Amino acid sequence: MVTGAVLPVGGEVHVTLVKAGRTKVRYPATVVHDDGVHAVVRALWARPTARDFGFVRFEPGDVFAEHYWRDRWYAVKEVRAGDGTVKGWYCDVTRPAEIGPDGIAVEDLDLDLWQSADGATVLRLDEDEFAQSGIEHRDPAAAARARQSLDTLEDLARAGRLGTL
Repeated sequence: MVTGAVLPVGGEVHVTLVKAGRTKVRYPATVVHDDGVHAVVRALWARPTARDFGFVRFEPGDVFAEHYWRDRWYAVKEVRAGDGTVKGWYCDVTRPAEIGPDGIAVEDLDLDLWQSADGATVLRLDEDEFAQSGIEHRDPAAAARARQSLDTLEDLARAGRLGTL
């Protein structure tokens, strides 16, 4: 969905991630770019404690440059440690972002992808959660778009293009 509202660079907004109709997380972010289709915000790790995923550890002080599109079924987040070192890219498969004056809202469709900073590790994540979510029966068209988006993200990662979006 493309809306007419363009977020002002330097403005503060809230990012809301919705899953199964409920707010999963909501946090403040600063607008870095918005051209009416593609918005980029910068945010700090939204939790007060670290979270170790096994393949990466997110912790207080980490900075996320988050890319959202009004016409794509995913979001790409470049993750940097507090000292500026790139940790990698975490990608969420979502419905297109709804972006308005108060911020950005996306519906998480469970599928995710991780690419390490050196590009050596590309992981498709949470395909079991996606299968269990029931979306393939409730909304087969959205499920097909979600799977296609995960494939697109994997192709971008393997081509080394996630950092150039």
